[in-house]
Amino acid sequence: MPEIKAEMRLPTQELRKDIPFYTKVLGMRMDSIYPADDPKVAVFSGHGLRIRIEKDAQESPGTLRILCEDPASFADGQTRLTAPNGTMIEIEPLNPPVVMPQTVHSFVVRRLADQAPWIIGRAGMQYRDLIPDRLGGSIIASHIRIPDGGPVPDMVHFHKVGFQLIFCYRGWVDVVYEDQGPPMRLTAGDCFIQPPEIRHRVLLASDNVEVIEIGVPAEHETEIDHEMELPTQHLRPDREWQGQKFVFNQAAGADWAAARLPGFKSRDTTIAQNTRNVAGVNVLRKGQGAAKWTAHDTDILFTFVMEGNMVLEGEGRDPHALEAGDAFVIPPGMKTRYADASDDIELLEVALPGAFETVIGD
Repeated sequence: MPEIKAEMRLPTQELRKDIPFYTKVLGMRMDSIYPADDPKVAVFSGHGLRIRIEKDAQESPGTLRILCEDPASFADGQTRLTAPNGTMIEIEPLNPPVVMPQTVHSFVVRRLADQAPWIIGRAGMQYRDLIPDRLGGSIIASHIRIPDGGPVPDMVHFHKVGFQLIFCYRGWVDVVYEDQGPPMRLTAGDCFIQPPEIRHRVLLASDNVEVIEIGVPAEHETEIDHEMELPTQHLRPDREWQGQKFVFNQAAGADWAAARLPGFKSRDTTIAQNTRNVAGVNVLRKGQGAAKWTAHDTDILFTFVMEGNMVLEGEGRDPHALEAGDAFVIPPGMKTRYADASDDIELLEVALPGAFETVIGD
């Protein structure tokens, strides 16, 4: 295939003023300049970019973002510059740390019957937002579905997150993960914890598959990895990504024990111990005894009603009759009671952090 080059054209009024800025300040290489007697065009390359600066070009000066490992050592530590031709220069970290916004606590109830809109998102998947205010940007909870099964048009990618959960609600989906062996099938009741930046790819889905995806923080980047091929050659189930291990927890054969809530039993997905208590994920079912008023002290407690129905009572609030597809968030310190739970009730409960105290009242 013949060589192809792409250039970004920028305007200038006086080219000789731009040359020392782009070469000495920004560290780019000048590849060409012409005409020799009165230069009007110069081409610079560097940092993965090729720029053509042309006298009296009609484009706007634009903004150039340069990403580097150590911004303090680039351009004498300046992070905002203006080139002689008017182009704005922004110097940013190449791999900025994930910033966790402070949680804005609120009592949230999201009902499926309220007809929350489904939005077409990445790879043609349909998304429904389960926490509209996102608690100040600290968390996103999405109900995701793929109506038509078959191959999923996905690519090898990763997420820059602090925590991410994929819980299969209905149907099944095949996913392959970095250093975790061949593709795995997630079926209803199963879940993955995707450690920060683990490479993965969604391969195949059943008709009408539905999953619940939790991401922290709410806004995070998804990047494509064009080099890695999955599955990888090595199987490393104990590998950690930023202190977290990959988890594939299956519902079949799970052990059930008394839940933190009176009147319920639970199964632990082992996510708390594999994320060093960054988060904890449990499935709750009806157990023995009567429901009681309780309060918790964790930062975020999100619950999705997978099956059955119940009445959510909150101190000083009107009761909410909930059924499958509904979701709610209980802020720390608020007294609530899960009343009149049906025998088939099944709840997905996600806590951040995973270790917390529950105070039981009457």
